[in-house]
Amino acid sequence: MKNIEMPTLEELQEMAAVDIRTVDKSTLVELDDVEIHEELPQAERIADYIKQIKNPYCYKSHGVVVKISFAGKCSLEESLSRCISM
Repeated sequence: MKNIEMPTLEELQEMAAVDIRTVDKSTLVELDDVEIHEELPQAERIADYIKQIKNPYCYKSHGVVVKISFAGKCSLEESLSRCISM
């Protein structure tokens, strides 16, 4: 698997700004379609997850649109690291 780049801070901010009320549902990825590649190092695993989900802040889960946000000092990258680490 080739090296996958992380989105820039500006790209992540744009993703976070998506309005769940107006988002085109057909552009959202179903969470069940995302595969976690456990063999990748953690940073590449996170980048690959973001590449697959397209917007880690807004996606579908069992057909339901989900919008997430993070409170406090924890960044998306830190949260994903905890969720995806093995």
